[in-house]
Amino acid sequence: MVRERGRRMIDTLRRAIHTDASERTPTGVLTVIDDAMAVGIMDLAMRVAEVMLSAGASAKEVVLAVLRIARAYGLENVHVDVTYNSVTVSDHRHGDDWPITLMRVVRLAVPDHSKLQALQALVRDVEAGLELGEARTQFHRIRRTPARYRPLVVVLSQALLAVGVGMMFGASWLILAVTFFAALAVALTQLGLARLQVPLFFSQIAGAFVLTAVTVTTAMLARAGIEPFVDVRASIVVSSGIVLMLAGLAVVGAAQDAIDGFSLTAGGRILDLTVQTLGVVLGILVGLELARMFGVGMDPPSESLPFGPLPAQFAGAVLVAIAVAVTNGAGFGVVVVSALLGTVAWAGFAAASATGLEQAPASFVGALIASVIGALMAHRLHVPSVAVTTAAILPLVPGAAVFRGLLGVIESGGDIAQSLDAASSLITAGMVGIALAAGATLGLFVGSPLGRTIDGLRVGRSSAAGANLGGRMPFAPRRGKGRDASPPR
Repeated sequence: MVRERGRRMIDTLRRAIHTDASERTPTGVLTVIDDAMAVGIMDLAMRVAEVMLSAGASAKEVVLAVLRIARAYGLENVHVDVTYNSVTVSDHRHGDDWPITLMRVVRLAVPDHSKLQALQALVRDVEAGLELGEARTQFHRIRRTPARYRPLVVVLSQALLAVGVGMMFGASWLILAVTFFAALAVALTQLGLARLQVPLFFSQIAGAFVLTAVTVTTAMLARAGIEPFVDVRASIVVSSGIVLMLAGLAVVGAAQDAIDGFSLTAGGRILDLTVQTLGVVLGILVGLELARMFGVGMDPPSESLPFGPLPAQFAGAVLVAIAVAVTNGAGFGVVVVSALLGTVAWAGFAAASATGLEQAPASFVGALIASVIGALMAHRLHVPSVAVTTAAILPLVPGAAVFRGLLGVIESGGDIAQSLDAASSLITAGMVGIALAAGATLGLFVGSPLGRTIDGLRVGRSSAAGANLGGRMPFAPRRGKGRDASPPR
């Protein structure tokens, strides 16, 4: 008897340490899906991924959406590959048949958070049991949905973004007016070139040239003694316009994709940002060279500007968050939430900076706080978390630092000291981008489960309250009272 007990105890310990392969079931129930059905499922998932990627979703969110759709319809062995401009979906068919592989190229990337919200709702409906044909119909309706705001509204919001940046630098009302006019000219120029399908590199050159032309004209009026342009600081105008063209979100997106394990996509984002920045550098240098030919000497904005008073910083951060949300096609509720999160993010950054932290760790603190709160609010509002966190952290992104670094590289001319300064600016931009991406990613990891836990507790309390009332929910309508009461059966 004692020996039997000892043997059972030893077997229990053995099973607790490792598993026995002979005790596992060698086969499982497999869903039988023919090739035509599999192609239809994969085509829907791939098209949803394409639109999500072009609407501003991260590579990880795109992969998860594809896997959720495929598993909802019974495809368990789907593999997804997302690069910067393509989506590939493959089903190995359990090794019995030839694999089915589909690929789609993402040709245009225009952030549209309203469309992204609708696509995420479609994925939830698919998991809830939506029929495949109806899902395809809903997807095509979402894909054909036009942008929420007209182009003129988007252009005005882009101009207000530059004004918000100028407010953060403590600019006067006159400088803000000149900044608004210059940014409006840049946005209209790039909108016209986009309609002509001009490549973005040349569009950046043209926008930077227009920005420089407006700034040089203002400087000429100031040197001529014409009021009120005498007190205009051209460096603020140029820096605000640069932030408009180089918001710097590519640095954050690249760092986030690298953290999530999508190195190829991260490399594509960095290369795209480099090309865009070089276009801005070339446009400004050409504009300044032409100005020198006309006798108007002006130095490029190679130095970082100090921030203005703290109230002006908060006002500018809120205006930037609102402008970015409108530019990305967000609704009124998301715009309000973005403004609140912009305030929270900048408060976290300012508080961390006041304790003596450098720009990168202070940016991490601001992005982390805004991302946690944004994930909770996005879960409650059923909106994409990227729709509220993107606008909140944009005042912290290092677009101007990337510009100063590449400008220093071009103007160094072999000077070791200037090359080191340029490299330092690029390293700082990279560190800030990584810090923002790490804070935003960690905030989503913390905020999303926390939001689901809070909802679970709320549902549990509601169920307990209903049980205490004898199964009747409070405020439940009763039959036979009121004009809208349904007739008894």
